[in-house]
Amino acid sequence: MKVLMVNGSPKANGNTYVALHEMEKIFIQEGIETEILHIGNKDIRGCIGCGSCRVNGKCVFDDIVNETAAKFEECDGFVVGSPVYYASANATLVAFLTRLFYSTAFDKTMKVGASVVAARRGGLSSTFDELNKFFTISGMPVASSQYWNSIHGREPGEAEKDTEGLQTMRTLARNMSFLMKSIALGKEKYGIPEKEQFQPMNFIR
Repeated sequence: MKVLMVNGSPKANGNTYVALHEMEKIFIQEGIETEILHIGNKDIRGCIGCGSCRVNGKCVFDDIVNETAAKFEECDGFVVGSPVYYASANATLVAFLTRLFYSTAFDKTMKVGASVVAARRGGLSSTFDELNKFFTISGMPVASSQYWNSIHGREPGEAEKDTEGLQTMRTLARNMSFLMKSIALGKEKYGIPEKEQFQPMNFIR
């Protein structure tokens, strides 16, 4: 099994990384392969709604988004981490996720998603909610922990002192590991839930 972890912080080794790395240690103990992809310092523009991905099967902007698409398709779990900026995720990460989820047509059903957020003090819950919406619109179960998946720290590395936050990350990784393994067994015995033909409804005609 494999988990793809996305570090949406501009700082490769900041407090967002502290949270992801704490999870990574548990995944390794659970025998799950991990990869941490640092995208927070990349030059990533937002979606322009051109629709090219529906024709060509990939985003018109050929950058880290298209490079990540195959890894996303292959993984069993997907973890997204971000610092908090104005009670929101890093805009670079949001641009990355918007284009990644929209431009990839493969079925994401039953891939397990989790988001983690880091901040000095506030804005964690709203950022956590924002990131989880990428999963819930895609049929992806969302892993939970003992508390909302957040960690505190301002200067890089300060999150190492947040003992509850670190425990929350370890618990999240254990719960996520259990959920991925359980889903794998369920797929073998029952398959995945039947899907109805999508029935789009526009409210303006």
